Amino acid sequence: MRPLLILRPEPGAGETAARARALGLEPVITPLFEVRPIAWSAPEPVAYDAVMLTSANAARHGGDGLSPFLTLPCWTVGEASAEEAVARGFADVRTGLGDGAALLDTMAEAGVRAIFHPCGLDHLPLAHPPLRIDRIAVYEAQATQLLSPAALAALDAGAVALLHSPRAARQFASLLGKCRAEVRIAALSEAVAQAAGDGWRSVAVAEAPRDAALLELAAKLCQTPPD
Repeated sequence: MRPLLILRPEPGAGETAARARALGLEPVITPLFEVRPIAWSAPEPVAYDAVMLTSANAARHGGDGLSPFLTLPCWTVGEASAEEAVARGFADVRTGLGDGAALLDTMAEAGVRAIFHPCGLDHLPLAHPPLRIDRIAVYEAQATQLLSPAALAALDAGAVALLHSPRAARQFASLLGKCRAEVRIAALSEAVAQAAGDGWRSVAVAEAPRDAALLELAAKLCQTPPD
């Protein structure tokens, strides 16, 4: 059984690790980022039809500034964001079936026109005319500059690396440099896989952009026999 390298920040990393252990996998947690809230000023909620969350971190770290928005419909890209939105107090949470671009398609079809998008300092600048999307950064994710000894040991043992975001894919690729030829990657989406670039031993994409689907893929890769 190959170890499973979990690179997402906490608390998501611990949640993924718990699901991985339930599948019989051997997770090694080595976050590539430390997420922290930043100061921000909230706009007037009356100017918006809905809130969009493309990361659970926005709900988790948005703080009191999100309170005036809790009565608006909250559209999320996935189950983790939806769960965090409910925990934060949003009364009307609607979960999309794909990535941020697909979520905007769904919101436009539902008649949404003005969107408040709390996000991270590093984010994908999604656009969907004629929707108006106002973004405000409410958290930042500071990247690590070195892989931990635990991560390096897992890679030496033939680990499968989980990649949950394009930024994580780019950061992991930069840390490994040319030493990626023997590394197997399980990516949450095609966009994540593309951000990782070329030169890996293998790159596989989950059937759906959900942690459960990503772990199902990882379980198959971790069970591949040693070279």
